[in-house]
Formats: sequence, C-alpha cells, structure tokens
Amino acid sequence: MKRNWIAVASADHVRTGRSGGFMQVCHGKSAPLRRISPGDLVVYYSPVETLENKVRLQAFTGVGRVKPGEVYQVDMGNGFKPFRRNVCWFDAREVSILPLLEQLELSAGNKNWGYQFRFGLFQVSNHDMNLICTAMTH
Repeated sequence: MKRNWIAVASADHVRTGRSGGFMQVCHGKSAPLRRISPGDLVVYYSPVETLENKVRLQAFTGVGRVKPGEVYQVDMGNGFKPFRRNVCWFDAREVSILPLLEQLELSAGNKNWGYQFRFGLFQVSNHDMNLICTAMTH
C-alpha cells in the first residue's frame, strides 16, 4: 500500500531538489528516507523561504512520487554527504498552508498544528494528500 508523506525543508532547498529530481530530509540523514518507498507520494512544506534569512513562508512547495531505487549518498563538498531519494516532481504551484488548516486532518482544530512539522518527515492521510495536491495543481 502506498503511503503519503510530508517532508519539511526551506523553499530554496525544495526548489533545488525539484530541479535535480531528488529529495533530502532532516539535514541529509538516511534513516528517515528509508521509511519511504518507491511509489509513495511526498509533499514538501516550507516554513521559511531560506534557512539564512528565516523569512516566514508557511507553504507547500513541491509534490511528487518517489521513483524506484534505493536511498543514495552524494558528496556536496566540505564534508557534507547527504542522502537522497529520486522523485518524479509534479507540475505544481506553491500554496500557503493557512487557508487549508481547518480542512486538513493533521491540523483541524489544533492550535499547535506546527509541532509535528519539527520532525522533518511524517505520514499523512489520503484525505490530506488529496486536499494538498488539489490545491497545488488547480
């Protein structure tokens, strides 16, 4: 059974992954990526535009399907060797989470909805994934 995931990263990092056909989570750790399987859907939530300036964004910034293949490691230089998974990114627009908060099961009626995003990667319901995908592709 295919699962649905929300991953968390700054918007500029998500855009880099989208242009390169990959995803990274939790500062390049491999363990969270190993929970994801080929065929799963993943949507990125970006609390900020960039890590450097911390300008608040609070938007879904990418959605796609995980491609076949395993988690792999790349050398980005200066000792940084993050793990990645390949993703087929959909043609989608960035959408604020704010108008969706009361409709999403993960946040409806929850004042502390942002807490779970601190984990960097978590599973969501089909209902929530469908709602987010519809907002991003229409």
